[in-house]
Amino acid sequence: MEQLLDLYGFVSVVLRAAELAARTALLGGVAFWALLLPPLAPRLASAGDEADRLQSIGRRTVLAGAAATLIAKVAGGGLGLLALAATLETPAAGVFGADFVLALSVALLAVAALGLLALPRGAPPPGRRAALLGAALVVVAASAAGSHAIARTEGRPMLLAATALHQAGAALWLGGLPALLAALRLRPETAAVVGRRYSGYAAAGVGLILLGIGGFWLGYIGEVEAVYGTAYGAMAGTKTALLGFMLLLGLGNFLLLHRLGAGTAALLRVRRFVEAETAIGLAALALAASLTSVPPAADLPEDRVAWSDIAERFTPAAPRFSSPNHADLAIPALQAKLDAEWGAREQAQANRPQAFTPGEGLLPPRNAGDIAWSEYNHHWSGLLVLLVGFAALLDSTGRLPITRHWPLLFLLLAVFIGVRSDPEAWPLGGIGLLDSLRDPEVVQHKLAALLVAGFAVAEWAVRLGRLRGRLRFVFPGAMLAGGLLLMSHTHAIGNVREALLVELSHLPLAVLAVLGGSARWTELRGPPELARPAAAVWPACLVLIGVLLLIYREA
Repeated sequence: MEQLLDLYGFVSVVLRAAELAARTALLGGVAFWALLLPPLAPRLASAGDEADRLQSIGRRTVLAGAAATLIAKVAGGGLGLLALAATLETPAAGVFGADFVLALSVALLAVAALGLLALPRGAPPPGRRAALLGAALVVVAASAAGSHAIARTEGRPMLLAATALHQAGAALWLGGLPALLAALRLRPETAAVVGRRYSGYAAAGVGLILLGIGGFWLGYIGEVEAVYGTAYGAMAGTKTALLGFMLLLGLGNFLLLHRLGAGTAALLRVRRFVEAETAIGLAALALAASLTSVPPAADLPEDRVAWSDIAERFTPAAPRFSSPNHADLAIPALQAKLDAEWGAREQAQANRPQAFTPGEGLLPPRNAGDIAWSEYNHHWSGLLVLLVGFAALLDSTGRLPITRHWPLLFLLLAVFIGVRSDPEAWPLGGIGLLDSLRDPEVVQHKLAALLVAGFAVAEWAVRLGRLRGRLRFVFPGAMLAGGLLLMSHTHAIGNVREALLVELSHLPLAVLAVLGGSARWTELRGPPELARPAAAVWPACLVLIGVLLLIYREA
């Protein structure tokens, strides 16, 4: 149970992101099937089996979304129950009466109802469409009841309404993208009709999202200083930036569908834009899930970071390429002191206690040596990523054949991360690998190392022409996964100021990873008029990531 509590914060955010993505796709599938398609029936009457395929797309989207949402909700709710029971030191059955359990139960019943309503094949009649939409509204209401809004003592109705509007807007816009992608693979005439109608629903979704943002600003943020001075504000600002990127892609789709015609070439570009929109949308949903793990900015009027502190921290300085000694770090120094006191008391025992055990609920001590160690790690990582970015740019020119082996530089980065990230854990420290995995930060670092090694080998095989098919997308998929992981990255830092400054340095890295992964995906998928600019975008993202890591500071 202690290990559950150790990892609860990280795992709960990951499960929350999975549930939010699945729920958004479910609600978007309902809107696509029950709202978007019925008015198109007369226009598609002559399309033959295309109309039936559209109904099948809507039905399958709802079924898959319902199944994924049920699994994610049960997993997240079960974890929450276990964590609450462990905290209160009571059996899990004793917390079934909690408000969040009631909201979860209602949501599960509504999601199950949506799945059952989607079982019959064919176009749903008016009564079933009304039932689908009614169950979807119940899911939205139950989800709003489990948000930050329900815990507010002031402005609760407004915040509940803002949350519901925000979620409904995300469903209309982002949630329908999987169904839209499937529809865009149909004949150009059919795809164009569906795409144009979807543009209207997406625009309505954007309007609802903006209304929700207005409510969140009034209830959760309230001041410009709170945007950059709190973790909640920084995450919300980053989410807004991602919204801007998605709006640009949406505008491109609108122009392609409504002004530039709907030929095969235009529709192919629309599909690529929708794929990139989906990837960035996943990142926005991951940030939305992370927002639930931090207090609203309005609740931290005193614990904010001043702009002068941010400017001081992010003023570029010479990178640190010399490592401090391991013995100079805070934990080894503390351990040495404890060992000396132990020996002075002449208490010979076989097993001496650790000065700090990851995840035990105590924050590890930090000194100047720890800060230097962390900066050294970030700066060398930045140098390696910078070299990768420049090598990839050279490889794109085709003038230097040896540069096609640039993915191997990532293997050096993977080894570096795995060895250096956690000095007190295996292999450098005295804490064994299994024991160290109780610490969420160690878990994330080890996962990051494995992720980097995996996509390095895969991308190298692609460059050598030995890997084709869907496995070509390991690298862009890993870049996207890395960005999502970084958005859920946690640090055991008790100082609110330092925690925010670290968060401000990591959020741009996450955004660049998502944009870079989307660009590499587009390059691989084509068409050539999109692949050519995309081939320069993702190496540029790597270069910028390297630069940001090189100027990273913790003091």
